[in-house]
Amino acid sequence: MKTSRPVRRGFLVVHVAASACWLGLTLGLLALGVTAGTTGSSETVEASVRAMKLFADWLLIPVALLTFGSGLVLSLGTPWGLARHRWVWTKFWLTLATLTATVFALRPGVNSALTAVAAGGPLPDAGDVLFGPVVSLTAYVFMTAISVLKPWGLTRRGRRLRQATARGERAATGRTTRTEGPGRAADSVAATASTTSTGSRSSTTRASR
Repeated sequence: MKTSRPVRRGFLVVHVAASACWLGLTLGLLALGVTAGTTGSSETVEASVRAMKLFADWLLIPVALLTFGSGLVLSLGTPWGLARHRWVWTKFWLTLATLTATVFALRPGVNSALTAVAAGGPLPDAGDVLFGPVVSLTAYVFMTAISVLKPWGLTRRGRRLRQATARGERAATGRTTRTEGPGRAADSVAATASTTSTGSRSSTTRASR
């Protein structure tokens, strides 16, 4: 799947904006989780956990899905490909794993914490509100680093595709050379005949004089 340049630029803007929002939300969740786990005020704990639930339910998952989807379109619609370069392939699986953890680990942890503090009890386990944001932030910082550095080179599939492309280009060059060969030979013969004919006419003219 190849996309035009304006479409690629549009998806790139969407991807960068969504990624920045995802990072900001993750930092916000981490700050709220630290607050809930360290404060001695039950009101502050409940307010922090409620804010975390609001972020997780209404903002985090849509932004994560938008980041994942726009990144997938960019990888499939550009020469980078999805499985040609190790850094793209690694980032794809890390993004998918982080998105899955957000749905099945972070949200249930926040919901269980909110249920406990809303009933008037203490925060059952600080890990419920800290583990998810810490893991997400670590994964996101790592993905940002490999997006900038682009390490590790090609995958096996990428090497095979590059070799196949190189063979195709060499074959096309060989066919072009063979196609142009007879034409050049004919041009050479015609030029030689023309030169011979011109020489003969000149000799005849000098003889007549």
